[in-house]
Amino acid sequence: MLLCGISFLYFSIICLRAITIAERGTEMLFESRYYGERLKIINPHGDVGVVTLWSKVDSAVGILGESGVSLSPERSRISVVANLYGNGLPHMLRNLLWNPQIRHILVFGKNLSGSAEHFINFFKEGLEEVEFLGGKAFRIKNTNRIIDGLVTPEQFAHLNNFGAFGDLTAKETKDNIRGFFDALPHQSESDIERIEPPPIPEPTVTRFPSEPGGHTIICAKPIDGWEEIIFRLYRFGYHNRVGKKGGTERRIELQNMKVVIRNPSEESPERLGQYGFNLDHFHEYQKRILDPNKPSDLDYTYGNLMRGYSSHYESGEKVDSLQVVVDRLNEEPESRHEYISLWDNSKHLPRGRGCPCFVSAFFRKFDDALTLTASFRTHNAMDAWPENVYGLIAIQRYVAERVGMKIGSLSVISHSISIDPSSLEKAKKIAENKKTDDEMDSVTGKYVPRFDPNGDFIVTVDSSRWEIVVQHTFGGMPLAEYRGKRAEDIEAQLARDGALSVISHALYLGRTIARAEAQMIADRFRTR
Repeated sequence: MLLCGISFLYFSIICLRAITIAERGTEMLFESRYYGERLKIINPHGDVGVVTLWSKVDSAVGILGESGVSLSPERSRISVVANLYGNGLPHMLRNLLWNPQIRHILVFGKNLSGSAEHFINFFKEGLEEVEFLGGKAFRIKNTNRIIDGLVTPEQFAHLNNFGAFGDLTAKETKDNIRGFFDALPHQSESDIERIEPPPIPEPTVTRFPSEPGGHTIICAKPIDGWEEIIFRLYRFGYHNRVGKKGGTERRIELQNMKVVIRNPSEESPERLGQYGFNLDHFHEYQKRILDPNKPSDLDYTYGNLMRGYSSHYESGEKVDSLQVVVDRLNEEPESRHEYISLWDNSKHLPRGRGCPCFVSAFFRKFDDALTLTASFRTHNAMDAWPENVYGLIAIQRYVAERVGMKIGSLSVISHSISIDPSSLEKAKKIAENKKTDDEMDSVTGKYVPRFDPNGDFIVTVDSSRWEIVVQHTFGGMPLAEYRGKRAEDIEAQLARDGALSVISHALYLGRTIARAEAQMIADRFRTR
């Protein structure tokens, strides 16, 4: 985190506001190439740059004065003082290249993000090439700081003195600062030419950061979920090798993707046809997935693995697992034993081929409806996922009809879900076509705000107490009330309770609460 601090420091030094180049003998005036408006110039002829990390510049300048350091625009050795709250290290380094008259760097202040360490290690230890979000990048050694490698430590031979001290309030800071300046060599005229800094490169990442094993999608219908899967894979997926011995094919992959389909039912041929899917084809697949017979030329079928593969441990007779599930639920509707495994450790694990992708199904009566959770070892997202889901719809319907239950949600867990390279262009078009987080109403065909299963909120202001009031409701029934003098107070309470589950809903509510706060402040001011 030292890096942030140091990057602030260097940024301060390098990113001083633009100053017209002038000559005083052969000396250079400090001139910034980036973020000049954020820098405080002391003496443009100076050869020292001061970085104040997270501390305020004015406070740091005050400490410099109290330490006995000259702040005279004519005599001070300090050229520029600055801090920077952000990713400023690349810009700071480029400013420094352009100002080789800066030969000494002083860093002090609150090092909350570790910028100081990053900065020092850049010069002292150098860079190492790494992969970052699927692209080539460089890391400052012995840190986690990623940076482009167009500017290297070897280009800063003119920097010969670094001082890194503590917090502004530390007792020894002033003495250390005074000692730093007392030990500086006589200021020499600059005999080094400016180096034109390379432009900040465009990002080369092939994916955006996320937790690759933590994506959960809640949707109304199967194709809604499928669209979001393709978007998530295209935006967040890792470009991983697959196959035997490390494989040669790269696929865009995520792990443990979970999709909860609230209404697992068929969609119109028109909706499916948007993406080249055919309802008649899905109907044929639904028949096959329930068929217990396995053709001799196939290693397996899902219907056979569920309904004609396993044998009873005592009688040796073939077991129809779906029928067993039906019988047990009819006998004990609240049972949690209705779990079917399609994976045979004795056969599939040693062979490593001819293995099923669909590996388990769990049936459970929940909220007076039959839910199904299905697990897949691997999933081809582009083509296999929708077909498999329609097969699961048939399985869930088959059991629900025979136990007299209505159909509940369908959850699909994909341990490895991916897109193959040949489908990348199609995936790109689907991902780029996403313009909103709203979901399509299956009846009207229009987009409506995505349903938040956690409920809704009503925002008002209690002018008798001058408080923001947020009422949490569900189905029109009040559940909880949150109060606070500031929007931040409400934010903390909502976050503590996990009161929202949809990002777009949270953003909308945040705007609403902020507007209520602004209106409350205005009303209170008018009543005074």
